[in-house]
Amino acid sequence: MAVGRRRRVFADRAEAGERLGAQLGGRTWTDLVVLGLARGGVPVAAMVAATLGAPLDVAVARKIGAPGRPEWGVGAVTAEGPVGWDVAALRRARSSTAELAGEAAHQQAEAGRQLRRYRAVAEAVPVAGRDVVLVDDGLATGVTARAALARLRGAGPRLVVLAVPVGRAGTAAALRADGAADEVVLVTAPSVLGAVSCWYRDFDQTSDAEVLAALAASR
Repeated sequence: MAVGRRRRVFADRAEAGERLGAQLGGRTWTDLVVLGLARGGVPVAAMVAATLGAPLDVAVARKIGAPGRPEWGVGAVTAEGPVGWDVAALRRARSSTAELAGEAAHQQAEAGRQLRRYRAVAEAVPVAGRDVVLVDDGLATGVTARAALARLRGAGPRLVVLAVPVGRAGTAAALRADGAADEVVLVTAPSVLGAVSCWYRDFDQTSDAEVLAALAASR
């Protein structure tokens, strides 16, 4: 069956978060913090945090698209630190890090702008020595999740779990295998993902205003 014709598993990000939170429940956590990957991961994370009774915070990572194909992520960057490149994707796109240096700088500046705006509403929740669940609304290539996880590792958490309602099984396995995350938790893990939007009935773009509202409510 074509991906676009598959049954849409989740009504919206809130329902996806409820189901993901239920899957993460019933285990013992050490001083848990839940982070939503902006923007679309935040409404999912808000429901996970509410279900688990944990504080909510935000993480920001920006995709770097292939030349002429911005939707095809060949790298990603956070507000600070080095760019995380997908070498295999760069090779397939017949591109180079030098060619994309300007776009990488632009996306890093944009990540900084987003994060400063969020921090004006909600200060960062400390994660050192704590269990952290990083949440997004979908996992395809994993390039943005990998960048966010690398940044998170630098803050010294005790345990890092990536939790996503729907993600490609191969990407999840790769993130586990190379230690990007200690665990990857998925509600559903198709071998062929297609567009993440195909798995939701309502997949409207999440705005900065919605992220700010979720963070403010959590505080």
